[in-house]
Amino acid sequence: MNNSPDLSDTATMPGEGELLFGRVLDGKGAGRPIGWAEAKTWKPAATGEVLWLHLCRQFPDIAQWLENDVGIPEPTAELLTSDQTRPRAFREGETLVATLRGINFNPGAEPEDMVSMQLWSDGARVFTLRRLPLQTPREILAMIDAGKGPKDAGALITVLVEQMVARMNQAIVDMNDHIDTLEEIDPADHNEASLRKISTIRRNCLALKRHMAPQHDALESIARDAPAWFEDHDRREISETIHRLRRYIDDLDISKESAIVLQDEIRAGSLARSEKTSYLLGIVAATFLPLGFVTGLLGINVGGMPGAADSEAFWIVVGLCGLIFVVQLLLFRKWNWL
Repeated sequence: MNNSPDLSDTATMPGEGELLFGRVLDGKGAGRPIGWAEAKTWKPAATGEVLWLHLCRQFPDIAQWLENDVGIPEPTAELLTSDQTRPRAFREGETLVATLRGINFNPGAEPEDMVSMQLWSDGARVFTLRRLPLQTPREILAMIDAGKGPKDAGALITVLVEQMVARMNQAIVDMNDHIDTLEEIDPADHNEASLRKISTIRRNCLALKRHMAPQHDALESIARDAPAWFEDHDRREISETIHRLRRYIDDLDISKESAIVLQDEIRAGSLARSEKTSYLLGIVAATFLPLGFVTGLLGINVGGMPGAADSEAFWIVVGLCGLIFVVQLLLFRKWNWL
């Protein structure tokens, strides 16, 4: 995977690589673009205005700007720009700080390689920071430009969280579709490729759950501990998102268990076929063991072998071997070996 900054969604103004895009929300669902220079000194010009900056955290001066110009404490500024991206959220005075993860739909990436996004807000400003491209902020940007976006900081955070969690469902549905397809195949037609696919699904389930479980805890922290500017209806929306995320986690557990059951069935079928083959080979070996003993005994090249000069001795030996074979078949059937 390419870990270099993707500037395809940067602001169009030259020299503004740190700012991917910026909007000043007007409190009515729309917003106007804002450049990096203006954003650094932005102050609300009207009641209800909210500044949203979407930043690329890999630029080295971002942490310094957050700490010195915005006034964010150094540990928090380091958290917002670091690669320590385990989902978490906490309240710091009247600000909300969070690290969230979304499904990675970038070309060449696997969905379980989830993309992290840091978030900071004091109610009047919302900063989101990422390292790799994330589709959710661009979807919210399109809503704002169409005049149908969130109206305040709490609503913006709520919509971001909702969209990130909703996108997780697609990855889970895709894995379930793969499992359903594999379950429809006759067990005898499965091969090592099927086992590799199932192992991949199990690993994906574990990888997604590793990030989604702490994200569930982070969202609960937002709903419980967010500052007063995070309104009650936003908390209710976050609670609904938490329930949805919990259901997705349950679906992951079901997908993982289904993959385990299917894998066990394939291995059990393969083992049964192998045992059947070994059983048949054992029957064949048991059948020819006494015949081989008789022919080996009569085939020793020593003097005085009975019947060596008799032309009918060969057919006597053949008849004896046939009689031994028939007796063996009767005994095998009596012992339920056949």
